[in-house]
Amino acid sequence: MTAPIVRKPLLRVLAGQREPIPPLWLMRQAGRYLPEYRALREKAAGFLDLCFDAKRAAEITLQPIRRFGFDAAILFSDILVVPHALGQRVSFVEGEGPRLDALNDPAANAVAGEPSEAANEAAWASRLSSRELEVAFLVARGLSNKEVARKLNVTDGTIKVHMHRIFKKLGTMKA
Repeated sequence: MTAPIVRKPLLRVLAGQREPIPPLWLMRQAGRYLPEYRALREKAAGFLDLCFDAKRAAEITLQPIRRFGFDAAILFSDILVVPHALGQRVSFVEGEGPRLDALNDPAANAVAGEPSEAANEAAWASRLSSRELEVAFLVARGLSNKEVARKLNVTDGTIKVHMHRIFKKLGTMKA
């Protein structure tokens, strides 16, 4: 049986073929200025609602492709889903950007009579490896992937793999 014909330029390049014109894709935020993005954003209760709503996230992902004919896209999301998934409160201040509340100390919460929050944090933490926990806490404290990689003496790619696994284990993305 012969291999299927790949029509998308990016997929052909990824399969090892040379293209006369390199395929084009843009990183996230590429469509933030688009009127169709702004219209969808206005209808959402908040920014994270866009990230967690599969239909809206897919629509936002496809908007620049429809408008400009790019060859590929990165799924719409945001790094702030990580601290949110870890139980940290994330909010957005108009004209300033995201704000993260202080991380909670599960032991202090238990002493203060809030064992349910500590139990909740222990439940998600039990799903992650010790390295994934370390990465998650560093990201939740505001370090960039590059800063985390430097601190842990690993490559950026390794941090991206850990982040993918964290998202997957915490149910913020499908397998």
